[in-house]
Amino acid sequence: MSQITFGSGPRSAAHSARAFAAIGFRQVCIILSALTLAGCSELWNDPYPIDRSGANVLYSAFVERPKHLDPVQSYTEDEAAIIGQIYEPPLQYHYLKRPYTLVPLTATQVPKPSYLDAAGQPVADDATNVAFSVYEIHIQPGIRYQPHPAFARDQAGQPLYQDLSRDEIARLWTLSDFRATGTRELLAEDYVYQIKRLAHPHLHSPIYGLMSQYIVGLTELPDTLRKADAVLREGGEEKWLDLRQYPLEGAEVVDRYTYRIKLKGRYPQFSYWLAMNFFAPVPWEVDRFYAQPGMRDGKNLSLDWYPAGTGPFMLVENNPNARMVLRRNPNYRGEPYPHEGAPGDREAGLLDDAGKRMPFVDEIVYTREKESIPYWNKFLQGYYDASGISSDSFDQAVQIGIEGQANLTPEMQEKGIQLSTSVAPSSFYLAFNWLDSVVGGDSERTRKLRQAVSIALDWEEFISIFANGRGIPGQGPIPPGIFGFREGGVGINPVVYDWRNDEPVRKSIETARQLLAEAGYPNGRDAKTGQPLVLYLDTTDRGPGDKSRLDWYRKQFSRLNIQLEIRATDWNRFQEKVRSGNTQLFFMGWNADYPDPENFLFLFYGPQSRAKTQGENAANYSNAEYDALFQSMKSMENGAERQAIIDRMVEILRRDAPWSFGFHPKNYSLYHAWLGNVKPNQMARNDLKYRSVNAPLRERKRHEWNQPFPWPLVGVGVLLIVLALPAVIGYRRRERAVARLA
Repeated sequence: MSQITFGSGPRSAAHSARAFAAIGFRQVCIILSALTLAGCSELWNDPYPIDRSGANVLYSAFVERPKHLDPVQSYTEDEAAIIGQIYEPPLQYHYLKRPYTLVPLTATQVPKPSYLDAAGQPVADDATNVAFSVYEIHIQPGIRYQPHPAFARDQAGQPLYQDLSRDEIARLWTLSDFRATGTRELLAEDYVYQIKRLAHPHLHSPIYGLMSQYIVGLTELPDTLRKADAVLREGGEEKWLDLRQYPLEGAEVVDRYTYRIKLKGRYPQFSYWLAMNFFAPVPWEVDRFYAQPGMRDGKNLSLDWYPAGTGPFMLVENNPNARMVLRRNPNYRGEPYPHEGAPGDREAGLLDDAGKRMPFVDEIVYTREKESIPYWNKFLQGYYDASGISSDSFDQAVQIGIEGQANLTPEMQEKGIQLSTSVAPSSFYLAFNWLDSVVGGDSERTRKLRQAVSIALDWEEFISIFANGRGIPGQGPIPPGIFGFREGGVGINPVVYDWRNDEPVRKSIETARQLLAEAGYPNGRDAKTGQPLVLYLDTTDRGPGDKSRLDWYRKQFSRLNIQLEIRATDWNRFQEKVRSGNTQLFFMGWNADYPDPENFLFLFYGPQSRAKTQGENAANYSNAEYDALFQSMKSMENGAERQAIIDRMVEILRRDAPWSFGFHPKNYSLYHAWLGNVKPNQMARNDLKYRSVNAPLRERKRHEWNQPFPWPLVGVGVLLIVLALPAVIGYRRRERAVARLA
């Protein structure tokens, strides 16, 4: 429909009136009707192009821009949401089964380790002299990479884009500027190549420190690679470091579709790592392609910006300030949807697509939303298929019943919106820096101070005020759903809680004050000097919105007459203070890498001290008995013996209180009726291939919920008619007068 443009001011209005008069009142009405329809079309507020109407697309949003899309460096949730759809490690978690179960992804089966003694001779699975664990992984033949210029070849079979000059690269700005693409089969050597990249001198992998303790030879590999890289750069020019030329005993190619990983000792949790993107394949051609001089010169032509995988989707648009788009990988083999799940899944319709080839959607569009309110409003309008629930929107979406159950509000039910809830395998906690002279160490004085603070911090109130009740108070570091977690009265923290009427009840503030007095601070003052006790909380400064939360912290400490000083900095400075041990108190959280208690209990292991070894023990806690128990527990299979050791370890932690065991968050998410196969999976990050979209239903609901409001245009139309009416009447009179004279 053509657009009608009007001028402004009296002259334009008069000119319009004469125009209307010239064409007649009936024509005016026709034009105004057309104007109204055009205006209605313009009022339609669909943020997506009209040609995408009814498309088989999943619409989502992101808040923080992903920093790393290279699987060797990526470690955050926002990054995993993207690359989990692109890369394929050998294993994955079953989408539906609970507890979480590993299943093959590109591997033919979940590998079971064989064991060797120090001489390299095989030993029984239950042998005590295990020196090495060996995982032999077989991958499926016929899996192919997405189209990518790194694989492009000319008619003679020679690579097209592997030896470009700086001048040639200077004319190329995005991956789409490379006209030709190619592909090849996934090989075992691609997985070995990625493992070596953990030690690359120009990459920083957050898991190198941990993996170097286990993968044979990985500790020594960085020195070898640094020396080789220095030789390659002697002329001042960047040159590709071909990792295939440097053997690694702990990662070897056996044949085209088989590779072997050799670990020191027992490490049964290693299988979980094989489901993470750190162990996804990276082909040498892609590494060489991006390593060419000039690729990174202000263009982001790198694996950190343009991933290359074998998964169901590929990244076709990367504008992390506005939009990211994933599209179906045309070379994807098509994985069948699961045939079985957990109890209740069939009744919930989660097995209706059993056996069908995935993925079910053609495209995934992520739009950046920096604020929660626009995100929420667009979800309610049907422009996003799913949404979390911010604190500001919680009461609009959820009602909490008398017995604490969560129900959708009538407004949500009327729209057909669904609610899913799950306890996250996460812990949010207050840490006491063990290296600090006031709150740290294993003296009775500091222990009782920590215990008193742990009682005074009313996490139940925090969850109610700041999380809308979405959390479970922590009784220890292990969250529900992870082996080692204890239910009921046997699972409470007896230092902080009593068990009454079949539920934990926080000890009284009087108990905390008594402990504080026994620590040498009666009524919050040092018994020797009479000086008030002042503690320092390091935190990030995120703006005025944090004031109520910080005030709440101060209030909790004031119940013990402790003065709490807030030291707020930016995120980088805060991280540096934690890394250097220059803190006293700080809040932090941990989300499980894999569903095993070792992944939480290692956060207290002495050799993992953040300040001493840059490990994950941010509190720098140290206890010789605990460390010895951890060494025994970490390599054991789940069972009664392992549970008994875990119980003792948790008992030690409750007594020493290096953390105030905050809470385990409870995730609430909403999704529209047209989004299918939705089941929270706190371990899997490759879940979008399972989702389906009823696009026609979504289109109908969007139109129903977003009817244009034409009254402003009608008002404009009426005003124009009023302005034009005198001219129309005058024109008609002159016409009749001319007719009579004739």
